[in-house]
Amino acid sequence: MKNPDWNKKNGGEHPDGGILKPGERIDELQRNNYRIIQDPGRFCFGMDAVLLSGFARVKEGERVLDLGTGTGIIPILLEAKTRASHLTGLEIQPDSADMAKRSVALNGLSDKIDIVQGDIREAAGIFPAASFDVVTCNPPYITDGHGLTNPEAPMAIARHEVKCTFADVAAAAAKLLVPGGGFFLVHRPFRLAEIIVTLSAMKLEPKRMRLVYPFADREPNMVLLEARRGGKSRLTVEKPLVVYRAPGVYTDEITDIYGY
Repeated sequence: MKNPDWNKKNGGEHPDGGILKPGERIDELQRNNYRIIQDPGRFCFGMDAVLLSGFARVKEGERVLDLGTGTGIIPILLEAKTRASHLTGLEIQPDSADMAKRSVALNGLSDKIDIVQGDIREAAGIFPAASFDVVTCNPPYITDGHGLTNPEAPMAIARHEVKCTFADVAAAAAKLLVPGGGFFLVHRPFRLAEIIVTLSAMKLEPKRMRLVYPFADREPNMVLLEARRGGKSRLTVEKPLVVYRAPGVYTDEITDIYGY
């Protein structure tokens, strides 16, 4: 995905009406000519979010909630890739939520995507119970926030469980999904046992799993999971997803997911 630095080229002004704030840039998403506002000094979305948008299954007319949406990358990509009737992003950080709202407006998607500022731990009080067909999440991966210089820093919140735990995420998904609704997430393999136990305890039955490998001869560094609220016990493990066929060269499947 291209990263033109509009701040440097335009002195902080963008042709779309000065939508950027200091330090921000607009990146091309290679889907429907959509773009996204990001601040490299805070946090930029990574491959995990893009892979999750390719893994999630959203049927025509379904309602989608993205927990911890950051700058709104997953709702925007899912709007481009699916026929969801409506998408919502929940984000606790005010600045990130503001960027997400501006990205939604930049792409003319304000009637399709809502960005709500709020805490995942309070999601069940923000939205009605069983009000979404699909919930997605790219949660913080690291359990221990102890010793962080600034636990309130955007990157710390995005990577460490300082604002919510995986159990908090799963509990929110379980309450907000319709019966049979799908929960799609990306995480790290080293926490896989804990994740599956937590999902099962929340009556979110793991149904589909795919491991992501940087190279075919390396260990996996990501895992994509689908769980169903109230689903029966049966897990399908899909073929591995390999990112690079050579250093700096994506495999064909990754190229297709990105939309190049």
